[in-house]
Amino acid sequence: MEAQFQKEKHTLLMPGLFPIHMEFLAAAIRASGYRVKVLSSSGRSVLNLALGYIHNDMCYPAMCSVGQQLYALTSGEFDPDAVALIQFQTGGGCRASNYASVLKKALEKLGLDRVPIVTFGFSNLARGSGFSITPLMCQRLLAALTYGDLLMLLSNQLRPYERQPGAVQTLAGQWRTRLQRELASTRSGLSQVKANLKQMVKAFADIPIQVRKKVKVGIVGEVYVKYSPFANNNLEALLQSQDCEYMLPGVLGFIHYCLTGPAVDWELYGGSRLRHGISLTLGRIVQRYETALAKALAPFPQFHQPPSFRAMREMGERVLSRGVKMGEGWYLPAEMVELIESGYSNILCAQPFGCLPNHIVGRGTLRKLRELYPTANIMPLDYDPGLSQVNQENRIKLLLANGRAQA
Repeated sequence: MEAQFQKEKHTLLMPGLFPIHMEFLAAAIRASGYRVKVLSSSGRSVLNLALGYIHNDMCYPAMCSVGQQLYALTSGEFDPDAVALIQFQTGGGCRASNYASVLKKALEKLGLDRVPIVTFGFSNLARGSGFSITPLMCQRLLAALTYGDLLMLLSNQLRPYERQPGAVQTLAGQWRTRLQRELASTRSGLSQVKANLKQMVKAFADIPIQVRKKVKVGIVGEVYVKYSPFANNNLEALLQSQDCEYMLPGVLGFIHYCLTGPAVDWELYGGSRLRHGISLTLGRIVQRYETALAKALAPFPQFHQPPSFRAMREMGERVLSRGVKMGEGWYLPAEMVELIESGYSNILCAQPFGCLPNHIVGRGTLRKLRELYPTANIMPLDYDPGLSQVNQENRIKLLLANGRAQA
């Protein structure tokens, strides 16, 4: 019999997917009465444990996220009878659809199949007795993603130019504490989100900066690898040490892309009109938060302005049809187009080794992108437990050297 999650008994252990957003998401889930812990373990010991219980042909993000959870269960820090594991899944026709089943098999090999697994994704929003997603929780989760996107954007743009080292990090820490506290309370409506966004932008705009010319790098790729420091071998820290400015697209846009997939299916291939209507409705809800973020930034032209989802779709269609939705689909080249046109012409495309969807929509679109943007400096970068980190770093430094030569 499959282990069942019990709200009163179990603490949910969440893999650390995004360095900024995760604590916000955890706070949003805690507000519904759940106990949540975001895992932060990383390194070779975590990967080696994962390789002992997962086939080495499984995708690298699964190695990392499942590895974190297995490491937590075997570390002695948690009582296996008092925890449950939550896995985020986008669904679709790739190995990422199998995270929960991979985790279940690993638990059986460890003799820990009594630990419940809760899946949280687009094709299956919640599985597991006692865990439910309410409209209020969804509202808080969208607020959490919006806060994470804005805090990431502001920090990345200002950190390379701050006059007082550490000023951006200090202010970001203050906002993290404040917003986590609010998300855990009842104040999570869109009006409160709008007020917080405006205050946040104003606070960061007041940080004294010294404008200097720097190489600008855009980071795109598979959604886990491009954000997670564990998965990308601390890519952001490396770029910071190389004295450049980098930009990551927000998470909200990817969520919008995933939620509107059924609407695209209906438009191009037919199918369920009900799914089409639900998809469009969910997209409009996400768009309200995207619009709130854009309006908060509008009075401050010194900050990068994320385009609307409609604009991103038009950018993507210069390279791929909207019908290409496997993995990151058309949205990945759309992110590259947007970053290049915004001045981030040095693009790192981080992807798991052997990830067929990302190699098609990432590496496979480079010829078309280079035709559209001949001066763009685009480098695909594979990640896998067996790949050399030194080689990865050397390739990144080569990209930066080329960028400085073109500046």
